[in-house]
Amino acid sequence: MPEDRPTMPPVMLHTEAELARDALSAPLFVRAVRLARWADPHKPVGAGGELLADELREAVKELGLDDDEDGPGYAAEAWQLALDIGLVEVEGPAGPEDAAETAEAVDADGAPADGTPLTPGADAPEPAGTARPGEELPRFAGGAPQEVLELWLNGLETVLADAAAPDLADIIDQLSEGDELDLDALDWNPEEEADFLDGVLGNLYLLTALDEETTDRAVPLPALAASMIVPDDMDEPTDAVLEEVSDAMMRLDEQFRMLAPTGIVDYRPVDEELIEEVDGEGRVSEPERGIAETEVDEEDVARYGMVRLTPLGLYAVRSRMLEAGVHAPVVGELAPADAQTLLAALPGFPDAAARAEAEQWLAGRTATDAAAELLAAARGDDPEAPLRRLTCQQTLTLVGPEAEPALRAVLEDPHLGGLARVWLAEHGVDQVPEPSEEMVFWLTVDTIAAQLAAGGDSEELRELVQGLVDRSAGFFDSVWRVEHPATAEVLEAMGRLHPDKKTAKEARKAAFKARSRH
Repeated sequence: MPEDRPTMPPVMLHTEAELARDALSAPLFVRAVRLARWADPHKPVGAGGELLADELREAVKELGLDDDEDGPGYAAEAWQLALDIGLVEVEGPAGPEDAAETAEAVDADGAPADGTPLTPGADAPEPAGTARPGEELPRFAGGAPQEVLELWLNGLETVLADAAAPDLADIIDQLSEGDELDLDALDWNPEEEADFLDGVLGNLYLLTALDEETTDRAVPLPALAASMIVPDDMDEPTDAVLEEVSDAMMRLDEQFRMLAPTGIVDYRPVDEELIEEVDGEGRVSEPERGIAETEVDEEDVARYGMVRLTPLGLYAVRSRMLEAGVHAPVVGELAPADAQTLLAALPGFPDAAARAEAEQWLAGRTATDAAAELLAAARGDDPEAPLRRLTCQQTLTLVGPEAEPALRAVLEDPHLGGLARVWLAEHGVDQVPEPSEEMVFWLTVDTIAAQLAAGGDSEELRELVQGLVDRSAGFFDSVWRVEHPATAEVLEAMGRLHPDKKTAKEARKAAFKARSRH
């Protein structure tokens, strides 16, 4: 793998069968399939493959939607998706290539996009072709999980493109005034808008991967918008930055409303009561500064919008990342790997993912063989060895008592004898020889070195250091003599971490002795 290739934390994905069921139950795709079947044997369509006014009204009824509110829009969106991914095919002058170019020629009611109303007696658009169920309908509605997911991803791409497009009402306003379409006047850059949405989805993916609770907990929309706009080194956002966050929230609110029916996110929209007209633009009143610090009631925060990446969404964002060249591992990929590879990778995993990865690796081996392979990979005096041994010890906690022979075989190994005794004691094994004092202190140094490599000067390590020193008289007189490559480094860390100044000074003196010895 190239060193400069971006890498994401590993994620746990649902099975393809589960994901395919989620895709088939996504509201937008349910409607698209239903309309594709409704088109049998054929339906008249306009020049871009769009449903004409009468057929659109029929489609609304077919879907059981409200004809007076959002029903026509939902039906038109579902029909367009069916066209885009081949659930519906058009015959006659109108074809798929025409649909892509002229789909915006009519609005959700089948009327011209220039705002001309369809009134009794007015000239309605004439049929330009016929639509019928497409070849992809049986593949999506009843195909293998991989086929379903492939078509679902294709449909998602079209919705993502629509979500990143400028507001159609603004375009209509420009064209109705007789002006040429001016993207600069719309304050819209297609690449920047698409990149921003990709970045937001990437942040949601990262939060889901790193925080095992995020899979069931939504993210406040203000926090998500702020993560894209507020600089990391800005302690207190300025009014200008907060206004930018507010504008981004409203754009994300529109986009997530469009994306939610695809099944990629669960979304609670911004409370309509919080939205007010400012200079003719819809904008949410500035969220309280405390929202970023969770200083307000959870229900108040939720009114500003809450979003969660679904399991299907996690799969989709990962698929798009892989296409973009990002290394996005999934739990289970290391099951066939050797123990050396496993122990090197697990420290970078979130806790839940590390356990799941280790369990899948162990499932393919007997307890004895797995323990022996892990112990062999844990040996070494290289800088990464302490963390490798700690990871080995953590992985061995998942192995049953059948592994006892492999642990007994290394009792006299200077690198592994200490952790083997810990494992045997935890499993209640009898007749385990007491470790020598030299082995005890070596294991102590090795453990602290591993903790330093894993988390640096953490609070957990600070407590460990204080407990070790306070329980052992003459601790430093013994530790500086330990033949471990990290002895001096560990003693220096103990000098930084111990709260007692006198003890910290003793640790630094011991570190000097350890360095002088070599």
